[in-house]
Amino acid sequence: MKIFKSTLGAALILGLFSLAGCGHKLVAHGGDTTVAVYPDKDSFDKVKAMEQQGGPAGLIGGLGESMMTKKIDAGTPVKILSSDDTGCQIEVVDGPNKGLHGYVSKDSVD
Repeated sequence: MKIFKSTLGAALILGLFSLAGCGHKLVAHGGDTTVAVYPDKDSFDKVKAMEQQGGPAGLIGGLGESMMTKKIDAGTPVKILSSDDTGCQIEVVDGPNKGLHGYVSKDSVD
């Protein structure tokens, strides 16, 4: 019985540590209630480069964002799979989009 309690206690502690690693949430900015999740970093980089050019290219970049991205509610729990200077590769861990993988800007994850 003592071994069972020790094993159960160790399993609970490990479970709590794994849950603690997933404490990130999506953060919307500028009055938005959703966050754009890109399919990958290359798509993110292309759209942002077009938006920064302004003019017709910026307009096309804005359209590209709406067509390429999935809009996920702010506050949705995510797991960070990897990160770099501009953003994070994430996995949605709860909600209607659970299991979705994608790329978001660094300031869109808390």
